[in-house]
Amino acid sequence: MIQTPYLLFLGDAPDQLAAKVAQGIKDWRPEFAIGQFRMEGCKADMGLTDMTLEEAKAAGAKTLVIGVANRGGVISPAWKKVLVTALEEGFDLASGLHNLLRDEADLVAVAEATGRELHDVRVPEVDYPIANGVKRTGMRVLAVGTDCSVGKMYTALCLEKEMRARGMKADFRATGQTGILITGDGVPLDAVVADFMAGSIEYITPDNDADHWDIIEGQGSLFHVSYSGVTMALIHGGQPDALIVCHEPTREHMRGLPGYKLPTLEAVRDMATSLAQVANPDAKVVGYAINTQHMSEEDAKAYVAKVEADLGLPATDPFRFGAAKLVDALAAI
Repeated sequence: MIQTPYLLFLGDAPDQLAAKVAQGIKDWRPEFAIGQFRMEGCKADMGLTDMTLEEAKAAGAKTLVIGVANRGGVISPAWKKVLVTALEEGFDLASGLHNLLRDEADLVAVAEATGRELHDVRVPEVDYPIANGVKRTGMRVLAVGTDCSVGKMYTALCLEKEMRARGMKADFRATGQTGILITGDGVPLDAVVADFMAGSIEYITPDNDADHWDIIEGQGSLFHVSYSGVTMALIHGGQPDALIVCHEPTREHMRGLPGYKLPTLEAVRDMATSLAQVANPDAKVVGYAINTQHMSEEDAKAYVAKVEADLGLPATDPFRFGAAKLVDALAAI
């Protein structure tokens, strides 16, 4: 088990979105986030107290969590001095990067010498089966997006919160490192061998009560040439009854792909529905989750209203305005 509370390491993150792991922990498990550690040049800020390692240790922090999700998931050489010092100061380290802590000889040596733990969240811990496509009991909803990092995890967590508040049977199923750090369980989908990705989603969403909802955390985008594979695995392995399309309207291009414009909501709706119906002929889009964090409240409300008017389905920013509309749509299925 990863010991809490955490000191969130933002490193030299170039922007707020690059520190999405830290952001997710801070927003959904604030009791775990005791402070933040930022290096010179860091452009991200969680609004937490900036602490030295010594200050965080005195405040009770037990684990330094790498809160950065950079392209390729690598441990930057510039971070190493801080990570080594943290181990020496008595912190465990936790990371969701592809570049594993346990593969860094210097970190392993210091951890062994100091008796500290290295936690690699992005490592599959189960021998997942190959997907068989057999229909399972229970209900499932999957968030799909126009791009990476547009709010699919936040949408899923907001749905779970609203559904449980209504007394509905619902469980968030984490499929990425941030979700796993928030909930303590899940599958690190993009670290699973490709042949077993869809099977891993079947595994974490097994047969359940007829009125139980598995709320599956989305990943990537069908239109993102770097990460479309994980989205496809979620769509077929999840066999969703319902899809919610997530979008961030202020993006000028796909995340990390300046040569690619974002697809329209209609294009994502149509492609995701077509592919989902391969595994579940009854699958359908039931609403839209709009990430309006970079918009004024007036502009956000106007944009959401336009999406509803144009596309004829409920739309909201579930983190800003609540997920009630989307849960109403799910409850009506």
